Amino acid sequence: MASLLPFLLFAFVASITPGPTNILVLSHSSRQGLLATLPIIFGACAAAALIVLMVGLGAGETLLRYPRVQQAMAWGGVLWLSWLAWQIFRSTPPSLNPADAQEESFSVLGAAMLQLVNPKVWMMAVAVVSVFVGGGDKTLRLLVLSLAFLLVSLPCMTFWALLGVGSARLMGSPRAFKRMNAALALLLLLSAWLTVLA
Repeated sequence: MASLLPFLLFAFVASITPGPTNILVLSHSSRQGLLATLPIIFGACAAAALIVLMVGLGAGETLLRYPRVQQAMAWGGVLWLSWLAWQIFRSTPPSLNPADAQEESFSVLGAAMLQLVNPKVWMMAVAVVSVFVGGGDKTLRLLVLSLAFLLVSLPCMTFWALLGVGSARLMGSPRAFKRMNAALALLLLLSAWLTVLA
């Protein structure tokens, strides 16, 4: 596969650049820690890899054929991301006492479902299929590209979780956490709304 190296670079850029899922991972890891965030990272990355596979197997053609379905998905995603931004904004800072730790958490299923309504993931999947899946055995190429995307996106998303853990260590007060949550909520809103307003 001569196109594998360019694809790996594409997957790295698509996975490491800020987006709704990365912001949510950063926010979650700052409150819940790295270990609690790892299943969410896996759920989000696996769902994105499955979307690449689904788009290659025909879902992409359906999306391109029915623009209203694209619009409905985009608006549904924006509304859900806006609700998640509100949850981040109003979330309480983590307690320094482990006995007081709250179990409010973004679920693995929630992370996977987020990918289904995340316009960035669908645009990336359509680009992968149109640029990197050539002739020959398309199914095998799609499986390889989906697996490669999963393997590239896992460390990229883990990097965002480590940023969240590091930022939590820098926050010395509940007020600083509230400011960080407000900034993350604003970033999430911007990343969501820019996809439908652009």
